[in-house]
Amino acid sequence: MPIALLALTAGAFGIGTTEFVIMGLLMQVSSDLHVSIATAGLLISGYAVGVAVGAPLLTIATRRMPRKTVLLALMAIFTIGNIACALAANYEMLMAARVVTSLAHGTFFGVGSVVATGLVPPERRASAISIMFTGLTAATLLGVPAGAWLGLHFGWRATFWAVALIGVIAFTVLAVFVPRGQADGQQAPLREEIAVLGRPQVLLGLAVTILGFAGVFLVFTFIQPLLTQVTGVAESSVSPILLVFGGGLAIGNLLGGRLADRALMPALIGTLLALAVALGAMQWLIHTPATAVLFVLLLGIASFATVAPMQMRVLEKAAGAGQNLASSLNIAAFNLGNALGAWAGGMVIDHGPGLAALGWTAALFTLGGLGIALWSRALDRRVALPDCASVGA
Repeated sequence: MPIALLALTAGAFGIGTTEFVIMGLLMQVSSDLHVSIATAGLLISGYAVGVAVGAPLLTIATRRMPRKTVLLALMAIFTIGNIACALAANYEMLMAARVVTSLAHGTFFGVGSVVATGLVPPERRASAISIMFTGLTAATLLGVPAGAWLGLHFGWRATFWAVALIGVIAFTVLAVFVPRGQADGQQAPLREEIAVLGRPQVLLGLAVTILGFAGVFLVFTFIQPLLTQVTGVAESSVSPILLVFGGGLAIGNLLGGRLADRALMPALIGTLLALAVALGAMQWLIHTPATAVLFVLLLGIASFATVAPMQMRVLEKAAGAGQNLASSLNIAAFNLGNALGAWAGGMVIDHGPGLAALGWTAALFTLGGLGIALWSRALDRRVALPDCASVGA
């Protein structure tokens, strides 16, 4: 395994920690800043919207810069943003700091995905992406529970100071191990990169990502109140249960990469179906501690099994000059899904049937993504049939 790929994974760990750690701190932030849990949940939506806006803009703005320079600059933004989060005096300042931090996210993963696929043979590209995204799973497995523990014992600000330190370490690792030659920027004309947005299959791939992952965050954003208020576990038990979720993410991430390397569209459709089933099962599994832990594990496996297939589908359909932009846009799509899910979950809690109904509502979003994936596969087959007919003629 190329050591540069592990360096990208380290950067992914830092960024993943700051994205997910707030979910283990919602109740502390809500109490300290005097806002509702649903309002605190909007800190996830604000971060996600920042990713969605920052990903295409920063990718275009840095398109002629060396990729290593871009990755290091993004990690610096990430570190400064987390320091601002730790120092935030009120909810509005915390939201602004989260948005600043989020600007690094989409372009880092978008550019990093392209760099990762260039480090391995073509038949291992999906696995390379899954290895880089292992940083996200490690963030959930280690960073989020540790952050929740820090927040419980030392206050939520201590968690953001710790994440800023992770940013410094990740910056150093990237500076040492990512080769500058591999990180050269793409020199295609801007219009060729933007033209990728005119490809229907790219747009369908982005839509699959948005709806598919909206289901994940509709539930996971509110995992702390779900476990404490519906399942009935103690607040101190949330961190160990999040470790189970992180373990599921690690399994699902590697599984999704291997399945996508073998057969991309079957992997995409199968993992989306599994995710919808896992989300729907929450209705029956969330009410007792033992079955809730099982649900958290299944959700972790199913949710990240979709990541490599989703990312590879967009990269495949954006082959050519537009891969950097398309890759970053798909990271933005993940986060638009996060924002949509967090917002929809808040609506279900404040104006709908409540916390216990989050699972089946989330499953509907993911089933929407599955429907678009099936439509996209049908379009592939329509294109293939005329080609086969011309060969036969």
